[in-house]
Amino acid sequence: MKSSTLALTGLIFAVSMTTIDQTIVALSAPSIQQNLGLSHDGMQWAVNVYLLTTAAFFLLGGRVADVVGHKRMALVGIAGFGITSLLCGLAPTGDLAEPWLVAARALQGVAGAIMFPAAIGIVVEGFARESRGRAMAIFFAITGAMTALGPIAGGYLTIWTWRAIFWVNVPIALAAFVIVAIAARPSVPRRERIDWLGAAIVAGGMGLIVFGLQQASPWGWGSPAVIASLVLGAALLVVFVLVQRRIAQPLVRIAAFRDRGFTLSTVATLFASIAFISTFFFLSVYGQVSLQLSAAETGLLFLKFFIGFVVASRIGSVRFDKSGARLVVLLGGVIGAFGFGWLAASVTDLSIHADAFFNPQTWPIVVAGAGIGLMFSPVSTDAVNRAIGASYGEVSAITQTMKNFGGALGLAVFTTVVTSRLTDLLTDSFAKFSGSAADAQTAVERISGATDSGDGMSNLPQAIQEQIMHAVRADYASAVQWAFWGMAAAMAIVAVVGLFYPAGRTSLPESDAPSEPAQRAATV
Repeated sequence: MKSSTLALTGLIFAVSMTTIDQTIVALSAPSIQQNLGLSHDGMQWAVNVYLLTTAAFFLLGGRVADVVGHKRMALVGIAGFGITSLLCGLAPTGDLAEPWLVAARALQGVAGAIMFPAAIGIVVEGFARESRGRAMAIFFAITGAMTALGPIAGGYLTIWTWRAIFWVNVPIALAAFVIVAIAARPSVPRRERIDWLGAAIVAGGMGLIVFGLQQASPWGWGSPAVIASLVLGAALLVVFVLVQRRIAQPLVRIAAFRDRGFTLSTVATLFASIAFISTFFFLSVYGQVSLQLSAAETGLLFLKFFIGFVVASRIGSVRFDKSGARLVVLLGGVIGAFGFGWLAASVTDLSIHADAFFNPQTWPIVVAGAGIGLMFSPVSTDAVNRAIGASYGEVSAITQTMKNFGGALGLAVFTTVVTSRLTDLLTDSFAKFSGSAADAQTAVERISGATDSGDGMSNLPQAIQEQIMHAVRADYASAVQWAFWGMAAAMAIVAVVGLFYPAGRTSLPESDAPSEPAQRAATV
């Protein structure tokens, strides 16, 4: 096996850990919350903080990799991810559990942000021009598919212990570290400065926006703290753009966005990720609460999504190679919008036990996965191909920032909407059975954390607990419809982006060095 191919294999192992961890924790949330005694908000942050820190530090990770060296930073990221995964699995019970797990997950996200753009740089540098496109397609297709495959494996690992979903990363990280250290070609460091101020501004802006959106549910949309977080976060992002336009060696070369295809690819990635990443959390809760499935059985829901994703991803890659990204973005958006809309319409049919695999949600889930799979890898590859005036580490950092920020944004918004709707529905249902508003609120918190919702019924007579349990299942299904309709809307926006996408295909340039005109434009 050639060293470049061996390095690609090691990098796929490494990056797959980061994509798997975007979704696997959502499936294991019931076991984690019960065993560690986490609060509803604590469990929510353990899921979301990983996406938040990855999005916040991706741009910095891409710049550091370009300056310090792709191989060196890839090894740092792999080692960091392995260590933080071990720390997540070692989270203690008691009062220390919540801050420990949230902090370890945050550091895990930072390690992923260091690793991913460095990995892209290694792939680009390790393959000749004629084979570069195929290597990139393989890289994006496999690592993207792992986002869907991870929760399937997680369902079975959780049967043993929830800690295994983190510990399994340790041997993978060790193997990836050794392979990359041996096979990857070293890159020459650059004598350039790193925009630490810009990194701090963009991290603060993204963090405040997601924090404000997530806290809108418990604090209310009219809360001064929520409004202040959203306004200040948006202002920081505006300041970040202004700063990047005025410094000689920015974190992001704004000139790259002059390419219409690159700009639209980042927008498509953002909205597709709002649907893609959020799917796994809400399918997990829906499967375990409304359909009364175990974690392993819920993994079948993800398997259906994965089947649609992989099959369509292969079709999309072939079509992209022939005619470019425009058609696959348009079709992916249309198919995805239809699939998620179909899923939203079918979630209230709870006749899962008629057949363990082929149930009313099977084909909607497959179609939704196919819509995202058709366009996701091609759009990522096309964005890197359009690296005009910027390095591959930088461009991949931009697209992956959009991916992870979209995921965090989708989770925050949809969780707020679903929780609000669920609170109203359960309050009405509990009132019919002489339950109090406090009982309903307890059930909401337990359900939103994907745990046993029965705790909210402890004060109700035993004779009516079965009836209220059926109401809980039906009410959550009705509430989660809003999230799936939101995902359908996000994919509809992807379809609109496809209408304006440039026709034709682009090929990877020979070098990732910025051109002189682009360097001048970046300083304007």
